[in-house]
Amino acid sequence: MSAPPVIDAPSPFDASWRQEVGAGLDADGLALIDRAVAWATPRFEGQQALTGEPLASHGAGVVRILAALHTDAATRAAALLAALPTDLMAPAPALRNDPVATAFGAEVARLVQGTRALLRLGVVARQASDAEAESGSQKEMQRKMLLAMAADLRIVLMRLASRLRTLRWHAESKAPCSTGFAQETLDLYAPLANRLGIWQIKWEMEDLAFRFLEPDRYKQIARLLEEKRVEREAFIAGAIERMQTALAKSGIDAEVSGRPKHIYSIWNKMRVKRLDFSQMYDLRALRVIVEDVRACYTALGLVHEMWTPLSDEFDDYISRPKPNGYRSLHTVVADDDGRPFEVQIRTREMHQFAEYGMAAHWRYKEAGAKGGQVAASSEYDRQLAWMRQLLAWNSDVEGGAEPGQATGLEPGQASGQEPGKPGGKAESGKAESNKTASGKPGSSRNRNAVKAPAHTDERIYVLTPQARVIELPAGATPVDFAYHLHTDLGHRCRGARVDGQMVPLQTHLSTGQTVEIISAKSGGPSRDWLNPQLGFLASPRARAKVRMWFNAIELQQRITQGQALVEKELQRLGKTAVNLEQLAQNLGFARADDLYVAAAKEEFSLRQIDSVFQQPGPAVEPQPAALRNASAGSAEKSGKSGVLVVGVGSLLTQLARCCRPAPPDAIAGFVTRGRGVSIHRSDCHSYLALAAREPERVIEVAWGETSDTFYPVDVSVRAHDRPGLLRDLSEVFARLRLNVVGVNTQSKQSLAHMVFTVEVRGGESLARALDALAEVAGVSSATRR
Repeated sequence: MSAPPVIDAPSPFDASWRQEVGAGLDADGLALIDRAVAWATPRFEGQQALTGEPLASHGAGVVRILAALHTDAATRAAALLAALPTDLMAPAPALRNDPVATAFGAEVARLVQGTRALLRLGVVARQASDAEAESGSQKEMQRKMLLAMAADLRIVLMRLASRLRTLRWHAESKAPCSTGFAQETLDLYAPLANRLGIWQIKWEMEDLAFRFLEPDRYKQIARLLEEKRVEREAFIAGAIERMQTALAKSGIDAEVSGRPKHIYSIWNKMRVKRLDFSQMYDLRALRVIVEDVRACYTALGLVHEMWTPLSDEFDDYISRPKPNGYRSLHTVVADDDGRPFEVQIRTREMHQFAEYGMAAHWRYKEAGAKGGQVAASSEYDRQLAWMRQLLAWNSDVEGGAEPGQATGLEPGQASGQEPGKPGGKAESGKAESNKTASGKPGSSRNRNAVKAPAHTDERIYVLTPQARVIELPAGATPVDFAYHLHTDLGHRCRGARVDGQMVPLQTHLSTGQTVEIISAKSGGPSRDWLNPQLGFLASPRARAKVRMWFNAIELQQRITQGQALVEKELQRLGKTAVNLEQLAQNLGFARADDLYVAAAKEEFSLRQIDSVFQQPGPAVEPQPAALRNASAGSAEKSGKSGVLVVGVGSLLTQLARCCRPAPPDAIAGFVTRGRGVSIHRSDCHSYLALAAREPERVIEVAWGETSDTFYPVDVSVRAHDRPGLLRDLSEVFARLRLNVVGVNTQSKQSLAHMVFTVEVRGGESLARALDALAEVAGVSSATRR
C-alpha cells in the first residue's frame, strides 16, 4: 500500500482547502479540523491507495465533498482520519484502546470505525465466489446491509463521498478504472445516493462510472449534446428567470427550478424506452411548484403563452393521476430556436408526495422498464424516506427555509429527470441558501438531524463465506442462518464461525458479519432448539422446520409400531402371506402407512382385519342380546347400495368401511382397481387422501332409490363402565327396532368405549338412536364414527 514519497509534492491541506472545508463551521469545528490534519499528516506521508492515489489527496478530497453537503465538523474530521492506512480485516479495537478515540473523542472514533466496517464489506463483496452474489436481489441486499451497518447516516455520507473522490481521481489522473469498480458504483452506491436524495453525488457517480464502463457511448452522447454543459445550464437559468418574472406579474407565488439532464440519464432513458436521441424532449427541464391546483393550470397557460407547446407531449396527471398516485402537469415546449424542453407543474403537496411517497424518484429510476411498478419492503421505504426528509430539513434549516420545504432540485422526478449540480445557477438559489449561517453544521441540532432512525434494527444482514448477503430477523443465531441457506444444512448444524472465530450456536448475529456453518455428515436437530428459553432460534421459519423434522420422526415411529401390531394380528389369523397395500385399501385406507398410523394411535380396531377375509373370529367380548346377522335388505349383504354413479345405477359399487356412508350423507366415489367404485362420505379422511393422490379416479356419485335398503353405520359410545351397561344399550337398539350386526368393546380404568355397527335406513333413525343412547345412565357421549 505504501509507495516512495513524491519529492516536493504540494500539500493537499493548503489555505484554500482549509477555507473551503471550514465553511459554515464555528471556532470549535475549525479547531477539530486543524487537529485532525496535524495528527494525520505525518501518518499520510508516502502512503498510497491500491489505485495509486495518494491517501492524503484522497482524504482531502473526501472532506471537500462532505463540506459541500454541509455536514458537521465531526463528520469532516472522521472522513480525513478514515483515509489513513489500516488493516481492514483486523477487528475494530475497543474505544478505550483506540488511538483515534483518545485523540478526538468517542463520536469521531465511532464514525471512523463505521466507515472502515463498510470498506471491509466492499472488500469481502468484491471477493465473492458465489454467482448468486452478483444477482440483482443480492445487490439490493448489499444496499440494505450497507445502510443497516451505518447506525449513523453520516457514515453512509462518508462512504459515498469516498467513492466519488476515487472516481474523480481516475478521471483527473487518466488512470485506468476497473470495470468492476465502475459497475459496483452503478449497482450499489449511486442507487443509495439516489434513494437518500443526495442528488449532486448521485448524478456525478453515474456519469463517471458510465464514462469508464462505456467510453464510446459516453463520447457519442457527449457529441450529440450540441451545447456544452455551461451553455445548457445558462439556458436553464435564463428560462427560470423568464418564468419567475411571468409568474410574479400574474401574482402567483411559485418556486421555479431546473437543470439539464446528464449523460448517463440520457443513455439510460434511450435504452430503457428505446428512444432515439432526437426523441429526447426532456434534455432540459423546468419544475414549477405552486400553492394550489388552480395555480397549476394558470402557470400552464403562462408556459404555453411564452413558448410553443408540442401538442403530443402534454400529460395531465392531476386530473388523471398515475396508478402509483403521482400527480403533476407535464408539458413539452419549444423555445425561440426550436429547442424542446420539459416543464413540470405541481403543488407543494404533490411535490412532497412525489419526493417521499409511492412515486418517489428512486422507485421510478430503479424499476427500469417496469416504470415504477417495483415496490420495496415498507419498513425499508419508511427508513429511507425518513432519512431523505432529514437531509432536506437539515439543508432548509441552514438556508432559513420553512421545515418540510424541499430545496434540492431534481427536475422530472417521476419521468426520469436528474438531480441538480451543486452551486450552479440552474439550482435557483440553492447556493445562496446554503451560505447562510443559521443552524450551523457543527451544532448538536445538525448532528442529530443526520442520524439514522432507531427502528432500523428489525432486520440484520450477514454474509456467507462466498459474500452472499442473507437477510435475517434481529436476534437471529447461526442456526437460523443455516436453516435459511438450506433445511438439510440446518438439521446437520453443529457449530459456527463468525468472522473466523468459533462461537456458541446461541450467539446473536450482527449486520456485516461473515458466518460459516460447521455441519455433521448426517443427523438431525436437537429438541433444545425448540425451547425459546435457550435462545437457539429467532426465526419462525427455522422453528417450523425443526418441528417438521420431529413430526416426521414421530410419524415414522408410529408407522413402525402400527406395522408390528398389524403383522402380529395377521400372524394370529394365519394370514402372513398378504399384500399389505391391498389389505389397507380393502380396509378403506389410501396406503399401508395410513393403516399402520391408525392402528398405532388406536383409531382403528385390529379386529376389522378379520372381516376382510370373511372369517368369523372367536368372540372375545360378550355379545349384546340384540346382535343379529345382517338383514336381507342390508346394502352389504344384497350388494345394492342404491348409489348412482354419474346417473347410472347398474355399476358395481361398495360402501367404504372406513366411513360407512348412509343417506343422506354427502358422498363421493373413487374408482378402485378390480372392485368397482368405492363410496365414501365426502369428508372421509381416507377418501381425501386418495383423491389428492389420484384425482383422475374420482367419480361423481349420488343417492338413488334407498327407501328399501339398510345401511350399516358405526356408532361410538363412551361411558363409565358398570355392570349391565351393555345390556341397557342393547335395549335401546331393540326398542328402536335397529339391527345391531357388530359390536366392539374396550374397557380401561373404569372407562368403556363401545363401537356398535347398526343398520339404519337414513339419518332420522340414526339421530333418534344417538339421542336415546345419550340418555342411558353413565354414557358421556354417543356419536357416529
